[in-house]
Amino acid sequence: MSNLRGVGVALVTPFNEDLSVDFDSLTKLVEFNIANGTNYLVVLGTTGESATLSSDEKTAVINHIIKVNSGRLPLVLGIGGNDTMAVKKQIEETDLSAFEAVLSVSPYYNKPNQEGLYQHYKVLAGTGKNIIIYNVPSRTGQNIEAGTTIRLANDFPNLIMVKEAAPNILQYFDILRKKPANFNLVSGDDEFTLPVTLAGGNGVISVIGQAYPKEFSTMVQLAFDGKVKEAYEIHNKLVEITRLIFAEGNPAGIKFVLAEMGIVKNYLRLPLVAASAGLQDKIKTEMSKI
Repeated sequence: MSNLRGVGVALVTPFNEDLSVDFDSLTKLVEFNIANGTNYLVVLGTTGESATLSSDEKTAVINHIIKVNSGRLPLVLGIGGNDTMAVKKQIEETDLSAFEAVLSVSPYYNKPNQEGLYQHYKVLAGTGKNIIIYNVPSRTGQNIEAGTTIRLANDFPNLIMVKEAAPNILQYFDILRKKPANFNLVSGDDEFTLPVTLAGGNGVISVIGQAYPKEFSTMVQLAFDGKVKEAYEIHNKLVEITRLIFAEGNPAGIKFVLAEMGIVKNYLRLPLVAASAGLQDKIKTEMSKI
């Protein structure tokens, strides 16, 4: 699906001091990304602290982003979980008319084997909706192996893409080498974005990209154009800030960066807490260099 190409950003959910959703900041964040070259927006991913939003809040966030975006960029919606039939039901009952696809994380905590993972996504494919497989073993406790992803890609055309965030970059390359032509891979790890795109990936669903959309989208476009040296210059400029924002977990780091830029306020919902003073100092120093 070619319009999910380049830099998608996994938007944070900004909060006020009383931890209510800060819709004014959310407007600012969406407008900032649209104005600075982001290619598509991912709503209610992990970075959006979706685990601690009520269903009413999720609906309000979705509707607000649809309204602010006003059809300007493609949208992707996060709907995942570890109860297969409940995820299927939620996908079927959600109005997805404004969305290109659903980003669905692999089942966490249950730790299914590869056959269980295959059967999970087979059921989701049965909804007939465009689904992006999301493999993030650091959060789910279980890796979707390259062979399982390829098998799913070959069997179900509406499983259109994988957001791959395995810690092993060789797994990305195995998928890129063996995947069918109509199936795409995007990096789910900001630091792997450039090598993965150069190897044939479709870009990234990024966290840091929402703070530096111009730089990140330029880097990915240079990679698509085969301008490797110029792309790596931008990559090298952003590597340190990318590592720092994940040092104490996501989205603590990115929320601090965005707060320093005056786009959101630096509040998170428990069990997540704000970045430590030490990390904040390091991030500020790195931001001043960029």
